[in-house]
Amino acid sequence: MSIAAAALLFLTAQAPTNELAPVVDHHQHLFSPAAGALASGISTLDARQLVALLDAAGIRRAVVLSVAYQFANPNRPAVQDEYAKVRAENDWTSEQVGQFPDRLVAFCGLNPLKDYALTELARCATDSHLHNGLKLHFGNSDVDLDNGEHVQKLRMVFRAANQHGMAILVHLRPSVTMKRPYGAAQARVFLNEVLPAAPDVPVEIAHLASAGSYDDPSVDEALSVFVDAIAQGDARTAHVYFDVSGFGMDQWKQHGELVVRRIRQLGLRRMLYGTDGGIAPRTYWAAFRTLPLSESEFRTIAGNIAPYLR
Repeated sequence: MSIAAAALLFLTAQAPTNELAPVVDHHQHLFSPAAGALASGISTLDARQLVALLDAAGIRRAVVLSVAYQFANPNRPAVQDEYAKVRAENDWTSEQVGQFPDRLVAFCGLNPLKDYALTELARCATDSHLHNGLKLHFGNSDVDLDNGEHVQKLRMVFRAANQHGMAILVHLRPSVTMKRPYGAAQARVFLNEVLPAAPDVPVEIAHLASAGSYDDPSVDEALSVFVDAIAQGDARTAHVYFDVSGFGMDQWKQHGELVVRRIRQLGLRRMLYGTDGGIAPRTYWAAFRTLPLSESEFRTIAGNIAPYLR
């Protein structure tokens, strides 16, 4: 355990109170030693440590999203034996989650643009812990929704996940580092061309369609596409959910009124609580509770359970 991880556990491993707590954390990550070494500032976090953090927050279950796609980020230095490392990270995540099968559920991670994407998806679909779902990170995979070839590859991956009955959790916003275009136009491409390829499985859009910040107006433009589609009863949104993970603690205060308006427009039943990696669930839930939602609304969100966990 790193010093940072030990400090995190010490600060958060307190007996939970009787206050309201989410039933499930729908957006968590573990970081193997290899993943920790890949990105500066990331400490190794294993299943035992995560369960301690969940206990401190009074949260019973969590969805662990493999970060294997980080080894296939084209905007970082090339990784030797990339696919082998992607497989290894997915396998490590599976092994970790297997230590707490009543507490943790794993999703497979991959870059959907890679030639091996469908091969790895099929392999994950046979794994006893990874078969539940697929995590796609458009930012770390440098997916460009204005690129027709990228869209076609996404459709193939979504179709394969649907055939295997795997839920899909997607970080929709493209690369901020590469300044890929994002807004209503890109959200419409996703809604019109990608989402229909997976009509039968839950699709969870992470961070309310952001990269963890609501500062950029393009995020609200993108999210508004789904607000409008849901308001119109668009059948393509029947299995679409949104998690509220990953915002900086100041984001809820700065944009709270707008975020709450969007949550209500999207529908409380579609809102899934999630924390994200590198944040203590107890701390994040307390920050989320500062939003101007009613107590009844907080209780609804805290009690929501994604269909893939029922």
